[in-house]
Formats: sequence, C-alpha cells, structure tokens
Amino acid sequence: MTSNNRIVLSSDHSAIQLRQAIAVHIAALGWDAVDIGPTTPQSTHYPKHGKAAAQRVACGDCRFGIILCGTGQGIMMAANKVKGIRCGVCADPFSARMIRQHNDANMLSIGVRVVGEGLALDIVDAFLTSRFEAGRPIIPVEYSAI
Repeated sequence: MTSNNRIVLSSDHSAIQLRQAIAVHIAALGWDAVDIGPTTPQSTHYPKHGKAAAQRVACGDCRFGIILCGTGQGIMMAANKVKGIRCGVCADPFSARMIRQHNDANMLSIGVRVVGEGLALDIVDAFLTSRFEAGRPIIPVEYSAI
C-alpha cells in the first residue's frame, strides 16, 4: 500500500446503508475511509456524487474511490467524465480484479440493487487486493472512439 491509503466513498440516496458498511469494512482492512455522503435518504442526483468522489481521486487526495447507486452504471458514467478517472461497474469479484489488473482502474462502482452486502464486500476486497499488470495497454485519457 502506498502512503496514500485514503479511499473516498460516495453514493446516491439508495445506497447509504451499503456505503456505510463498505466504509466500516475497508477501515478494518487498514484503509482510511473518506465518506462524502449523502447522509439522509432524501432523494438526490447521483451525478454530483460520482463527480465529487472522482475529483478527490483525480487530484490525488484519495488513492481510490468506491461509488454506489441503484445499478452502479449512472454514477460510474458521471465519474468517468473527470479527467484521469478509470472507473468500472462490477457485480462480481472477477470483474473487480480484472478492472484493476487489466485497466488500472482507480475507482469502483457497485449497484446496490444488483448485489447484496456480502457480495459487495467480496467485490471491494478483490478490487483492493489486485494490482495493475504492467505492460498492458491503457486507454488514453483523451481517447475518443468516434
């Protein structure tokens, strides 16, 4: 683990309980959980939470980010709009390992309506214990398929 052992956590209103469980879990593993909310179940717009977490990772304040919404897709798309972010949505530990090993992902997105707490914690563990395999191609920040 590098000297930056901070992980930012954020979600929309649907995933507060799972986000808090993940914060406790990663703290027990020795990571510094930086939970930036929200804290109430009042309906909120997921893009602002994905962007806020991504900015903390992109500026180097946090090494990784874990974000959550209903499916994980929307908040992941918002995070990936921030330059320097490589976020993937995962519903299984294998995919979480692969986005670290093959894509050097610095953020993980999980869908609270897709996986339960036990599986989510396994996904987080797979993400945090995997390392990028040097020599693999990385998608450039300015990449456009069009």
